[in-house]
Amino acid sequence: MVRPKLWKLISHSPKITFYKPQGIPLKSLQTLELTHEEWEVLRLKHIKNLDQNLSAQAMHTSRSTVQRLLSSAQKKIGQAIVKGKAIKILKN
Repeated sequence: MVRPKLWKLISHSPKITFYKPQGIPLKSLQTLELTHEEWEVLRLKHIKNLDQNLSAQAMHTSRSTVQRLLSSAQKKIGQAIVKGKAIKILKN
């Protein structure tokens, strides 16, 4: 039996939902998808400067979930920058 997905509290929505390298046509780029939860944990950690425990409390989830989301988001952003890929932020 599959464990049900728990909803996380997301207090902000991204105004900009797409980033791409300048000067390269979108049709020739590979796109990575960043989930709304990954975007929120990046915002809490790097913009609000919250540690993982406070970020977990703000999102009503566990610290290990915040760590997993943060790691996944940073990996995707790193790949996009190093390999020249576009980033699409998914909204729930």
